[in-house]
Amino acid sequence: MNDPEVRRTSWQQDHTELRRIRERVFIAEQAVPPELEWDAEDAHAIHFLAFEGEFAVGTARLLADGHIGRVAVLRDWRHQGIGLSLMQAALQQARQLHLPRAILSAQTQAIPFYQRLGFQVTSGEYLDAGMPHVEMQCLLS
Repeated sequence: MNDPEVRRTSWQQDHTELRRIRERVFIAEQAVPPELEWDAEDAHAIHFLAFEGEFAVGTARLLADGHIGRVAVLRDWRHQGIGLSLMQAALQQARQLHLPRAILSAQTQAIPFYQRLGFQVTSGEYLDAGMPHVEMQCLLS
């Protein structure tokens, strides 16, 4: 597979694709209740879509305070560098906005992935949508 194309977008522009990916990954696969998945932050966030050809296969979002979240890659496209490309795009955008740090809430099974990107665990384990998570932070300066 070639490097995926990652495009910056908005909820207003691409909500259909963003919803399709997040519904499949978070709601269908991980059983996150819909009322926990959808929030008012989507309308104001910077979103990213990863494409394989013309097909959107992954997503992430960046909030104004540096929180990166809703990182999701469709099952058939995992372990191919798409999550890495999405995170690199979000981190690059955060640096362009001169944010001092990026913050995320990571599922504990994903800690090593985020550590490879420079994130460090900054909290104890807690449950979010019934799954164990930790807060992580990456200094951007």
